Amino acid sequence: MCTGLPRTACPLRLFALCILLSHAAAYFGLTGREPLVFLPGPFANEPPNGKAHLKQCEQMTLTRRQKRLCRREPGLAETLRESVRLSLLECRYQFRNERWNCSMDGRGSLLKRGFKETAFLLAVSSAALSHALAKACSSGRMERCTCDDSPGLQHREAWQWGVCGDNLKYSTKFLKKFLGQKRVSKDLRAQIDAHNINVGVRAVKSGLKTTCKCHGVSGSCAVRTCWKQLSPFQDTGHLLKYRYDTAVRVHSVTNSATGETELASPRRHSSTGPRLRPTELVFLEESPSFCRPSRYSPGTAGRPCSKDTSCSSLCCGRGYNTALRLTTLSCHCQVRWCCHVECQTCLREEEVYTCKKH
Repeated sequence: MCTGLPRTACPLRLFALCILLSHAAAYFGLTGREPLVFLPGPFANEPPNGKAHLKQCEQMTLTRRQKRLCRREPGLAETLRESVRLSLLECRYQFRNERWNCSMDGRGSLLKRGFKETAFLLAVSSAALSHALAKACSSGRMERCTCDDSPGLQHREAWQWGVCGDNLKYSTKFLKKFLGQKRVSKDLRAQIDAHNINVGVRAVKSGLKTTCKCHGVSGSCAVRTCWKQLSPFQDTGHLLKYRYDTAVRVHSVTNSATGETELASPRRHSSTGPRLRPTELVFLEESPSFCRPSRYSPGTAGRPCSKDTSCSSLCCGRGYNTALRLTTLSCHCQVRWCCHVECQTCLREEEVYTCKKH
């Protein structure tokens, strides 16, 4: 399964590939030719009761240790599926106007390289799982964790008031265990992957906020209960897209004090050396143009674009086709007593632009 990948990096990249491809056929109508796909079984919509979650764990392309962890926690398989949904939809949304639009075609080949897109995939995968785990804990879908450990708030009180905080502390700890991140590898690519995965986790942490709720007679705040709450995952996606846009190309250097290999950027120099920030996405090699079909993407031919904003870049100088399309919309709406709105259906002609093939 990890052919062509450094042994130390396998669990990290395999996890990202699995988390982004799992049940993708259900969401995006894949052909089934994609590598390392989770094959959804007939139990896909069953609740994780009894032994159903064991079947789900076995169907997933995980390492042997990850499957053991999955079998021990009945709620984990469902949480993995939720993280798949988050990462796939958010990746598609953030890159909807880019030449590489998070297409499933070529995903396996892409994850074997050190592109900026690879960095984003690893970061959004770890962020989605971290977010989904924290939410699963607070909603009671996981047996081995519960609400966050907010000071002065007992779990029973949290459930009573409906203020069970998102347990990011547990999710971060579990994620490291799930990925098997124990010590820093000397392999450059493994270091880059581990760094980008941690960027994803940090992005989720940055959205953790304290929310408070007042209790008292007539709305008074005689008693106030506070808990930790994660921001919507789309906020994390926006942050990671910004990290992608400002990603830093790196190489390896040897720390003269410790003798250990570290990541560094040739563009950045300071009194302490060309150090990287822990919040920066890093990459090893320049990305292809993604204009033409390749092992990494299907290209941009046929992609819809906006005449004023994206056609010029998206179509890679090939130009675009213009077509007319009829769409329906509600019109001539009136409020009827009482109490509903009646509308007519109108047809509207609009122009649609798609990138030319040649």
